[in-house]
Amino acid sequence: MGRTIKAGEYPKQSGRSWPVAERISHSRIVSPPKELRGLDPVELTRLEQAFRDWVGKATLADIRLSRQRILIIFLLIRYTGAKLNEVLALNPFEDIDLNRHVVTLGKGEGPLKKTCREVRISEALSREFQAALTDPHFKNSLQNLFRVDPGHVRRKFYERAMACGFSKKQGSPDGIRKARAVELMQSNMPLPVVQNILGHSTPNLTSALVSFSQEDIQQVAHLFLEREAHRKTSARNSFFGKISQIKKGDIQARVTLVTLGGNLITTVITNESLIRLGLKMGTLITAEIKAPLVMLERTEGEPWSTAENRFRGTVSRINRGKITSEYVVRIGDGTELCALISTEAGRRLALKEADPVWAVFNSFSVVLHLD
Repeated sequence: MGRTIKAGEYPKQSGRSWPVAERISHSRIVSPPKELRGLDPVELTRLEQAFRDWVGKATLADIRLSRQRILIIFLLIRYTGAKLNEVLALNPFEDIDLNRHVVTLGKGEGPLKKTCREVRISEALSREFQAALTDPHFKNSLQNLFRVDPGHVRRKFYERAMACGFSKKQGSPDGIRKARAVELMQSNMPLPVVQNILGHSTPNLTSALVSFSQEDIQQVAHLFLEREAHRKTSARNSFFGKISQIKKGDIQARVTLVTLGGNLITTVITNESLIRLGLKMGTLITAEIKAPLVMLERTEGEPWSTAENRFRGTVSRINRGKITSEYVVRIGDGTELCALISTEAGRRLALKEADPVWAVFNSFSVVLHLD
């Protein structure tokens, strides 16, 4: 259980082990050298506030409207991960669907049309865009839509970044796009969803019994964006997937889901919960595991354990305390699992960052949520 499926490979029906896939190392993206480091989520928020303050300080109406257009261009890149040329080619009155909370990128003619895609935005951001686009003064100022000099936009981005103490590269449109990708991955948004948002090609999402449609991917993106906008949960060990198997017993049922990253998660719930949640094959669902219920095993081969869910990964961060310590393990598809163990147990394991390790948890530790 808990292994990664190679592109085009189907998991064994027995649910036992198969080779761990070789995937792109996300450590190169999430933990780059300091001199190449992009903005983190806190810094992105600071930069966003700097743009908003800049708009608010404008004393003349025409300057304020001009700055507001730059702010919206920033927000589109900040929250959709779009390229600057994609945003400048937008018709905001046609390509931003305020009812569905979707931005359509690459809708026009030319090379961009080949990468036409829909990217979800949060309902809060959609309301902000609606307020701006229905304001008659701002609406009149967009006679040329977003067709402005890209060099002018970049200069304004550089100015706001440098005012915050960031480098030009960090505050550039491309730097913000990359920082958004890292931000989404650090929030444990499944890699294929991040790739879909950025317009990258996605790996084969086909696995045993289930396949993920564009609608499924959009639904997962919507869930993450609304959680991000409202900060409704602090849960770190979350998996999103489709139910691939349900086996009912006399009192309880075993439910298996496959994630977008190709991992299998097994949980046991009561038959009553199965009925109450209306679970069936193909249902899109969230599985959460509390950090104290994740155990670490330092062994070369698959550990001999009764825990049904076993993930091979690498220690990415350690936060040691006097009584307990937090270990963050990055598994094959870039998902991070947090384990909370006693500091004494951590000493016995003698783990350090970049060490290989197994993160395991049993099926009774998994809680299912319908969002």
